[in-house]
Amino acid sequence: MSRLVLITGGAGFIGSHLSRFLADRGDRVRVLDDLSIGRLEYAADVPREVVRAPLADASAVREAVAGVDAVVHLAARAGIPDSVADPLGTFAVNVDQTIRLLDAARLGGAHRFVFASSNAAAGDHEPPADETDLPHPVSPYGASKLAGEAYGQAYAATYGLAACALRFSNAYGPYSLHKKSVVAAWLRAALDGEPIAIHGDGEQTRDFVYAGDLAAAVGAAIDAPEDDVAGEIFQAGTGVETTINELASTIQAVIGRPVEIRHGPARDGDVRRNVSRVDKAARVLGYRAAVPLQEGLRRTARWFETALADRSLAGIVPHAASGSE
Repeated sequence: MSRLVLITGGAGFIGSHLSRFLADRGDRVRVLDDLSIGRLEYAADVPREVVRAPLADASAVREAVAGVDAVVHLAARAGIPDSVADPLGTFAVNVDQTIRLLDAARLGGAHRFVFASSNAAAGDHEPPADETDLPHPVSPYGASKLAGEAYGQAYAATYGLAACALRFSNAYGPYSLHKKSVVAAWLRAALDGEPIAIHGDGEQTRDFVYAGDLAAAVGAAIDAPEDDVAGEIFQAGTGVETTINELASTIQAVIGRPVEIRHGPARDGDVRRNVSRVDKAARVLGYRAAVPLQEGLRRTARWFETALADRSLAGIVPHAASGSE
């Protein structure tokens, strides 16, 4: 059954993957994005309606949610370092604008709301991260995502909106040329012959998940029966724990040459180990990540090589060459 799905931040990294995934399966896509970060060029061939406006524009949000069956909320101020530097700005975008969008979706008659959360909401726990972990965020970013999850649960219980949260693990993939995340930053540096920076000893771990797999997870959350997802949280990762040093080695393998590695101090707010237990998503949503890390990095590196040669995209590359995840 074709649905009309609104994607906030739909011109961004994961939003571009999701737009393509939904359109390919026959859904109608509407994107709400101010294009301050996202790029329509990432998915220029995807049929979609675009509302160019910030989430702070209440009238634009009301227009965007009108008539939609589902809302997928990807737009956010992302990253732990930015939240440490500006906690109030992170609150304004990730908490205040999220509840306003939730309320607009409720009043507009949407049936489903999928919130892009993060393992940062759970904080520093002995891995693997699990939906039943008592939340203990260690950064303002994690606290903001936890608040978004809580409001989704409250709207599910109070108003019957089938709202759920997917805790994305560390996403990577094509359409991330503008990102400061570790894979994007390292690929830009490596392909340009520059060194890559590792914060700390490199033995910290992450669960790296291909963005196309996350698009499939969102699709599964849209499709599942409302009673199965309303008020629920799902870990959306791979269940595979990878050290930052292993990531560096794999990137060198996929680009076919060595890369200079420089070590710097560890960063405030970073957790030491992070990997997700994905059993609940598999059981309830029928979702499991399908793309292994080396294959995903190979696809991503190939896309980066093409994108970096595209003059229309080359101007959006951030200056930072060190990872933010």
